[in-house]
Amino acid sequence: MHFYRTFRDLDWPLLVVTLALCALGILQIYSATLSTRWADAWWKQILWVGTGVLMMLIVASIDYHTLMGRVFYFYFGTLALLIATALVGNKVFGSTRWIRIAGFTLQTSEFVKIVLILLVARYLTGLKGETLNWKELGKIAAFTGVPMLLVMKEPDLGTSLTYLPILIVGVLMAGLRWKYLLVIAGVLVVTLPIGYYALKPYQKDRLVSFIYPDRDPKGTGFQVIQSRIAVGNGGMWGRGAKESSQTHLGFLPVPHTDFIFSSFAEEHGFVGIVVALVLYLLLIMQVVQNAQTATDRAGLYICMGVAALLLFHVLVNVGMVVGRMPITGIPLPLMSSGGSNTWSVFLMLGLVNSVRLRRFVN
Repeated sequence: MHFYRTFRDLDWPLLVVTLALCALGILQIYSATLSTRWADAWWKQILWVGTGVLMMLIVASIDYHTLMGRVFYFYFGTLALLIATALVGNKVFGSTRWIRIAGFTLQTSEFVKIVLILLVARYLTGLKGETLNWKELGKIAAFTGVPMLLVMKEPDLGTSLTYLPILIVGVLMAGLRWKYLLVIAGVLVVTLPIGYYALKPYQKDRLVSFIYPDRDPKGTGFQVIQSRIAVGNGGMWGRGAKESSQTHLGFLPVPHTDFIFSSFAEEHGFVGIVVALVLYLLLIMQVVQNAQTATDRAGLYICMGVAALLLFHVLVNVGMVVGRMPITGIPLPLMSSGGSNTWSVFLMLGLVNSVRLRRFVN
């Protein structure tokens, strides 16, 4: 497709909302990291957003059917990257999640999301029946489960859980029988207690501190308590950058990444929170609107997979900072500082635009 046509027919409302969220994020990163060792994070985020927009345009110009046709190459390529990360990756805070490629430090698990969106769409559109049977459900679950297990071994439970919304929304839309849902729910009830004992000690501490943060206020409950204090400090209009004590006195851990929403809430208050959440709602609804106008089921699966993933990220991150979800290290899309997550979101939005642009091809 000609680049001019791609640019002309792009989903401009989607791009405007996306860049508005990026702008909020960059301003908050700048404010939250003043006079800290992360003081250069804001301009790095500008570079990641700028290159992310370029990536989005490139992906949008490629027919998503072409990408789906090569998805198994991408799938095994990402599995190889995850294995390489485990073998030669950089170990930070006890986790080996990052690998250095061509001068960039990348979190390889972030890019699995794009591949899984394409893989689920490719697999489900190839089914002939109107509903999934156990064999088909088992196959698609296995395709999703392999990278999940590799990422959990890093260990990175939070990112591995983000793969589930892609699978869940896909199989529900493909036609999952109610009796299957009941069986799956029963299995989960039985296996979740067993899964708890398979968690790392720090992961267990996070779950316990989520339920009882005051049990160890200076240890495992510290992050949750300080985050909730920061959100409460914001009041209606926020305290502004100079008066945000939790952010600038070092009580909030990494206020520009996982806990950026706490910092944002303290500085901009309830009004700022509403503005940010409305922008996220508009973003997700615009993706859903592209799903509704897709020309085939593959486009529908792709857009709804992106929408489900973005919604999961926002709900878990916001729930985490207000003490309603366990701390999992899931970033806030487009606002949290970080190149890999920013790029992965823009690549997903490129897929959405690719689906949209195929409507204009004769």
